[in-house]
Amino acid sequence: MADCADRTGTGGAAAGERAAGPPYADCVLCGAPTEYPASRPGATLCPVCEWQEAQRVACSG
Repeated sequence: MADCADRTGTGGAAAGERAAGPPYADCVLCGAPTEYPASRPGATLCPVCEWQEAQRVACSG
């Protein structure tokens, strides 16, 4: 789907939510590792997919 090799996005996660180390959750869209712990509930997105999703939501209204 998206090429997440370029990890220049900021992610949007609060500092307290970011995982201190592995295991990291995989992005539900592209499968790349995210900044979130694997135990985090809900759909996790890598910084690139998170940014793209924010752009889609912002432009849909």
